[in-house]
Amino acid sequence: MALSDFPRHPLTFGPSPVHPLRRLSEHLGGAQIWAKREDCNAGLAYGGNKTRKLEYLVPDALAQGADTLVSIGGYQSNHTRQVAAVAAHLGLDCVLVQEKWVDWPDALNDRVGNIMLSRIMGAEVRLDAAGFGIGFKESWERALEDVRERGGTPYAIPAGASDHRLGGLGFARWAEEVAVQERELGVFFDTIVVCSVTGSTHAGMIAGFAGQDRPRRVIGIDASAKIQETRDQVERIARATAELIGLGRDLRTDEITVLEGWAGDLYGIPVQSTLDAIRLTGQLEGVIIDPVYEGKSMAGLIDLIRNGDIAKDSTVLYVHLGGQPALNAYAALFTDTRRV
Repeated sequence: MALSDFPRHPLTFGPSPVHPLRRLSEHLGGAQIWAKREDCNAGLAYGGNKTRKLEYLVPDALAQGADTLVSIGGYQSNHTRQVAAVAAHLGLDCVLVQEKWVDWPDALNDRVGNIMLSRIMGAEVRLDAAGFGIGFKESWERALEDVRERGGTPYAIPAGASDHRLGGLGFARWAEEVAVQERELGVFFDTIVVCSVTGSTHAGMIAGFAGQDRPRRVIGIDASAKIQETRDQVERIARATAELIGLGRDLRTDEITVLEGWAGDLYGIPVQSTLDAIRLTGQLEGVIIDPVYEGKSMAGLIDLIRNGDIAKDSTVLYVHLGGQPALNAYAALFTDTRRV
């Protein structure tokens, strides 16, 4: 099957916007940096990268007669917030298992930001003390069974919508969208920088760009602090997605790149480079990024340009995946106005 053969339920406004980050580029004195804004892609609860993935899961859920979307993530999961939004938009019920993925001291961590939005949208939120992990969890299986026991028809959406047969399709299509925008703008992005954790955003891009046969690097910046798990998952999903959309060849090893060095020791805990990247991007561009994902991928981009791993003549596309609502749970980090 080709990508166009898979049913898609539009949930986004259309192509997400692309724009140059001129002041940040000038400040770093290297490559020309642009941003593609998945945080501005939809009108559903602030959008984000998972909304694009859910466009391909929704037709499957409806075809199965599902009446309840069941998913899992951390207390401040951007993914579960987007699942709740899509459920509300479609008139479906929603059950969310929210685990304590981040050992963060903010007393309001389970009451503000993403989790608050999910509650506003009517999702049944189940708090769970389990820690971070991208694999299948017993608590999620139990939530699915509870829906069945009360007469509902659940549709299972794993963390990040990633470990799902269709999880990579949204960003395979995103790669096609980028190629169209490049032609319209008269630019070629030789380097893509994206955050990697549950894997299907990065993996879908890899599969999508592999069919374009242009010399492009797709660099994933690990934010999981479990680098081998992330690399393995990205590779597995990328290869499965490439096969699913009929790429017609095996992915090369050099097409799958996940870099470590900016995640810190634990998922969800910002390090100094994260905070510096958030402030720098905000102060130079007025663009807000979060401390769990985008702050870490931006920190990686900044260092890769400064140390020359991304050449001065490169044109880089930074992928903004959303996630700003989580900043509410990290308010204690930003009590002063400090220039960077």
